[in-house]
Amino acid sequence: MPPKILAFAGSSRRESLNRKLLAEAVEGAEAAGAEVTVVRLADLDLPIYDGDHEEEHGFPAGALAFKQQIATHDALLIASPEHNGGYTAQLKNALDWASRPTDTDRTGLGAFKGKLAAVISASPGLLGGLRSQTALQISLHKIGLTVIPENIALGSAHQAFDENHKIKDERSRRSTHAVGEALARATRALLAGKEA
Repeated sequence: MPPKILAFAGSSRRESLNRKLLAEAVEGAEAAGAEVTVVRLADLDLPIYDGDHEEEHGFPAGALAFKQQIATHDALLIASPEHNGGYTAQLKNALDWASRPTDTDRTGLGAFKGKLAAVISASPGLLGGLRSQTALQISLHKIGLTVIPENIALGSAHQAFDENHKIKDERSRRSTHAVGEALARATRALLAGKEA
C-alpha cells in the first residue's frame, strides 16, 4: 500500500507562491509512489480558535474534517509562507484546532503521533521563508510529528515561476521535487518498520 500524504499550504491567496511550490513537491512525492491529498485550508470552516467557542459549539465541521484527514494520512507536506518572521495565523489556527481533544482522541495529539512531516517555503525575500520553517518545526515537534531534514526555502519566489506555475530554474525544481520524494521514501520505510 502506498504511503498517504496530506499536503497543504498556510496561505489562502489564489496566486500563492507557496501553493505553487507545494504543487511541485507533490509531484515529487507522487513520482516516488505516494498517494497525495491536497487540501486548501481556506475551504474549511476554521474560525479562530477560542476555548469558549469550542465549549459552547463544539468542533466546527471543517476543523473535525481536517483532523480526520490528518488521522487517515501517514505524513504531512506543508508549505509555510512567512509573515513577520513566523508562520501564518491561518496555519497556526488549523494546527490548533487539529490538536484539540475529541471523544476519539483524548489527548488531541493522536492524529499526529508517530508521523512524519516535511516543511517547504517560498518568499519574495532572499531567505525564502526559512524563518517560518524554523518556527513551524518547533510547533510540529511539540504536537508529535518528526520533521524530516530535507527542505527547500525558495527565495525571490515572485520571479521563480513561469506562466504555468512551474519553477523556471531546473535545479530549484529538482530540489523541490526531492523533498516530496524524500518524504514518500521515509514514510514508506516507517510504515514498513511498523509492519515488521
